[in-house]
Amino acid sequence: MAEQDVILEEPKTDKYEVVHSKSHLFYPEYERKSDLKHQTHYCPGCGHGVAHKLIAEALQELKLQDQTILVSPVGCSVFAYYYFDVGNVQVAHGRAPAAATGLKRACPDKIVIAYQGDGDLAAIGTAEIVHAANRGEKISVFFVNNAIYGMTGGQMAPTTLVGQRSTTSPWGRRPVNEGFPLHMAEMLSSLEAPVYIERVALSDNKNIMKARRAVRKALELQRDGAGFTFVEILSPCPTIWGKDPIEARKWVGEKMIPSFPLNVFRDKKIEIPNNNVPPHKTVEEIVEGERKVAREGMVHGRSHHFQHLGIKIAGFGGQGVLLLGQLLAEMGMREGLEVSWLPSYGPEMRSGSAHCHVCLSKDRIGSPVLSRPDVLIAMNEISLRKFASQIAPGGTIIYGRERLPDDLSIPNAQVVCIPASEIADKLGSAKVANVVMMGALLEETECLSSETAMKVLEAKVKNLALLELDRKALDAGRVYIDHTVAIGAVTQADGFAQ
Repeated sequence: MAEQDVILEEPKTDKYEVVHSKSHLFYPEYERKSDLKHQTHYCPGCGHGVAHKLIAEALQELKLQDQTILVSPVGCSVFAYYYFDVGNVQVAHGRAPAAATGLKRACPDKIVIAYQGDGDLAAIGTAEIVHAANRGEKISVFFVNNAIYGMTGGQMAPTTLVGQRSTTSPWGRRPVNEGFPLHMAEMLSSLEAPVYIERVALSDNKNIMKARRAVRKALELQRDGAGFTFVEILSPCPTIWGKDPIEARKWVGEKMIPSFPLNVFRDKKIEIPNNNVPPHKTVEEIVEGERKVAREGMVHGRSHHFQHLGIKIAGFGGQGVLLLGQLLAEMGMREGLEVSWLPSYGPEMRSGSAHCHVCLSKDRIGSPVLSRPDVLIAMNEISLRKFASQIAPGGTIIYGRERLPDDLSIPNAQVVCIPASEIADKLGSAKVANVVMMGALLEETECLSSETAMKVLEAKVKNLALLELDRKALDAGRVYIDHTVAIGAVTQADGFAQ
């Protein structure tokens, strides 16, 4: 990382001493590599080191270290959290503005910084940055533009200059083939919401000092409650450009600045209309409100015979597969369990394949995906054949038909068959077949209570006629399973008597 030279004059002599200093915003040692704790991973002459130092010094001078959250994405700056002694969040490629938006809205008193490269911000992250800027999110974005994909081997970036060669444009960038380079500062300045946009360069000491002032101003504006601030930093990339550090800096000044002119593109206070906004609540108030609702609707004294129960529900679109999963998840919450619900469906609105995963647990849930579900609710034959082999040994399959297909044997699970669609039709509506299956599940597994099921249905279903159908469907599913179990017990007793 580049270190700033500080010249101190000795008071009684004509000599000067050069002292290399490092901002207190950086960790004393960089733990990424045990044998190189004194240096970063950046190449000699890389602009990231200078940009890091400018940001660190500005935060230090403004006394914002303990308030700052730095969001760093995929790219050469991916290891920024090893260097900056602030709050750090690492995100997926291009997603820094989205994560920064969430962090700032959840923690409005924090200074939130998105630090991105050109391949990250101007390529895969274009939509993220445009919409964050258009909303006027109160974040500061530092955009390091070196006109190339540095970390992945020198491919052409959205900002690669016309005529500039790369591994994916060996003849040089041609507008007729690859289009013109994107000018992000100009593009974002065409939006109404941003308050400050400037392009600076790390080409020489004079421009580096201008960059230093721009970085500080962006952070000051955020500290003072202003909106979206954006600083584009033209930066050298000696290794990928195939130049030594001095040549690379000259190239920024001689080639990049003519293509990307340095300028303050926006510097004014923006008043964004704030009409009909609901009262702001803190994260703690929102969470406590949700807990209160859960407590009020919770069935107290309910004990569960399982530690963790995974349920896969499958059928085709229109059978209420996903809704059944949502109902079970809310029932679990009302009974004080940890829950998760994960849907999966095709593009078809109706008749396409659909399934969902529901986890009910007394412990925190590590993953919502079920590779070996304890219970499979298969509402049609296709789903039964597709997922029956996944059931955990000793698990339960509830199949929405009167009997299994003749050619299908499932030796490792208990199978319960119920003609849910026929029962629903007799009640008056095929729509409640999923509730019939829910009643069957509750009676067969005793995982949740029917009382909780009705409370959830009453909260969700506002049509009184449909709610009455749901009540009958829930009871019908329970009664069918209870009757089936009773017949099975009698048959087994007859067998013993014989």
